[in-house]
Amino acid sequence: MPRTLRAGLVGLGKIGRTHAAILGSLPGSSLVAVCDSRLEHAARFGAEFDARGYDDLDEMLEREHLDVLSVCTPHPAHVAAVVAAAQRGVHVIVEKPLAPNLAGCDLAIAACENNGVKLGVISQRRFYPPVVRLRDAILAGKIGSPVLAELVVLGWRDQAYYESDPWRGTWDLEGGGVLMNQCPHQIDLLQWLMGPIEELFGYWDNLNHPYIAVEDTALAVIKFKSGALASLLLSNSQKPGLYGRLHIHGSNGSSIGAQTESASPFIAGVSSGIEPPINDLWTVPGEEHLLSIWQAEDRGSTEGRDVMSYYHEVQIRDFLDAVARDRPPVVDGREGRKVVEVITAVYRSQRDRRPITFPLQPESDRADFDGRLSYVPLSHRMVLP
Repeated sequence: MPRTLRAGLVGLGKIGRTHAAILGSLPGSSLVAVCDSRLEHAARFGAEFDARGYDDLDEMLEREHLDVLSVCTPHPAHVAAVVAAAQRGVHVIVEKPLAPNLAGCDLAIAACENNGVKLGVISQRRFYPPVVRLRDAILAGKIGSPVLAELVVLGWRDQAYYESDPWRGTWDLEGGGVLMNQCPHQIDLLQWLMGPIEELFGYWDNLNHPYIAVEDTALAVIKFKSGALASLLLSNSQKPGLYGRLHIHGSNGSSIGAQTESASPFIAGVSSGIEPPINDLWTVPGEEHLLSIWQAEDRGSTEGRDVMSYYHEVQIRDFLDAVARDRPPVVDGREGRKVVEVITAVYRSQRDRRPITFPLQPESDRADFDGRLSYVPLSHRMVLP
């Protein structure tokens, strides 16, 4: 019988609470230690989950002999935690994004590979049933080849959201806005389903959030190595939040799609009553009637289930199983880097006023954070009513 894995957690904010509940309840896992920069908070949090509290990650790793560490800190602190764990032989699962830049991604990946530990990145929407149907249909050739895609996420974040944590809305503590925080999941689905990217041209801006430094809107046109095309439109500027949708159109004329968000992307520990993800488009010949059946199934399957935490649990369970069975997790560090590569390309395209060719490498000769620090947002250049 597989042994119980000793799990630790660093970063005890809203999403950290979700991870703690899962790691403390899943068979095969025991949450034994938690870490936060505030010792009193760590102690209270740990007492709630029957785990020892620390304010020093190195000390926790040294004393607790962990098998797995879950990293739920603000984005710029991810890499240091990953490297510290990897150097002690601890497997790591990290909240999205893996890092705020490519150099950080490469450092985290190398640390885990060099020390023989697994690195996973949370992208739980890959496990949504409507998304699984998209993937299965593409792999089965039901739409021919995917030749065109549309990713649209129109959400809203108000001033109270950005004031809820001191790191939100800042380049140094959050690393970015709608690209880096709200929509890595959806970007991951686009690149996962459509395949390797050849070129991207994009823009980003801050349209109506003058009290933050980061972008609230981004758009891009993408050309894939297969020749397929896609458009990407992501925004936190629509009040109220509207929806998040990914539609894929095939070479045989068939179209398939999923609505992953029915309003704004959820806020961990805050949002409640989330509508289930559904397939909202399906014109595969002979399967058109399945759309209403699947929608009814998916809405029924979420009754009494917290959509926000359930699919986190599915992915964390996969990662623990990957550690126990010594296999790759479904979403590893290199998959996490692909998302940051897309995000970086949008930032650089805005700065350089040109398409960005893939693959991307870290920039060692510039200090403008891929163009993020050299741009004055629209909302800072105009007087809003």
